Amino acid sequence: MRINNNTAAFNVWSSYSANTTKLQESMSRLSTGVIKNTDDPAGVGISENMRSDIKGTAMARNNTENAISMMQTADAWAQKISDMLNRMKSLAIEAKGVTSDADKTNINAEFKAMQEEIKRITDGDTAAAQFNGENLFDATSKNIQIGAKDGQAVDVVLADLQSTAAISTVVGAMTISTLTDNDEFSVTSSSAIAHLDTAINYVSNERAQMAAQQNRLSQTRDGLLAYEDNLTSAESKVRDVDMARETTNFSKYQVLTNTANAMLAQANKLSQGVQQLLNF
Repeated sequence: MRINNNTAAFNVWSSYSANTTKLQESMSRLSTGVIKNTDDPAGVGISENMRSDIKGTAMARNNTENAISMMQTADAWAQKISDMLNRMKSLAIEAKGVTSDADKTNINAEFKAMQEEIKRITDGDTAAAQFNGENLFDATSKNIQIGAKDGQAVDVVLADLQSTAAISTVVGAMTISTLTDNDEFSVTSSSAIAHLDTAINYVSNERAQMAAQQNRLSQTRDGLLAYEDNLTSAESKVRDVDMARETTNFSKYQVLTNTANAMLAQANKLSQGVQQLLNF
C-alpha cells in the first residue's frame, strides 16, 4: 500500500482527461457543423479550393443571369421598334392610296412620331434602350466572365440599330439620294415601302442573333447551376460533420467522462486503507 503515488488514480485521471478532450472536440464539431483544420488538414485544404470554386461559380452564374436580362431587355426594345416599323409600313401603304394632300399630312404626322420614337430609343448615349448605363443597340461586344477560372468568358454582341443605314434611313437621319423626291425620308417618299421592308428584315435578323446568344447563355447558366450544386455536395462530404455519427460519439464520450469521474473518486479512496491500518 502506497500513499506518495496513487497509480490507480493517475491512470483513471489520464483516461478522464483524454475523454474530456474528445468530448469537447465533439461538442465543437456539433456546434459548428464542420471539422477543424487539425481534424483533416489535407481534406480542409481540398475543401477551401472547392469553396473558392463554388463562390466563383456562383458569381459567374450571376454574371450570366445579368447578361440574359440584358439580352431580354434588348429584345423587348427591338420588339417595340419592329412594331413601329410595321406601323410605318402600313402608313406608307395608306399614303399611296386614294388620299388627299391633307390626308397625307395627317398620315405623315404619325409616321414622323414613329421615326422620332425609334430615334429616341436607339440614338447615342442618351438612348432609351439601355441596361445598367450601357446602350443596347450600339453593336458593342460585352466580354462576360462565365466561369470561376481565368479565360472562362464569352463575348456577347449587341445589335446595331444606331448607326446602320437600314435604320438610320427610315428614321430620317439622312437624305436618301436615290429617292425621286430627293427629300428627307417620309411617308410619301417613293422608296418608303422598300426601305421599311429592309429595316424590318434587318431588325428581325438582329433579334434572331440576340436570341441565339440568349439561348447559349441560358444553357451556360443551367450548366453552372449543376456544377455549383455538384461542387457543394462534394465539399460537404469533405468538410461537413456527419451529425448522426458525431452525436453518437458525443454520447459515448459523455458516458466515458462521467464514468471516469466516478472511478477517479473511487481511486482516491484507495489510500484511505493506510489510515485504517494506522487507526487499527
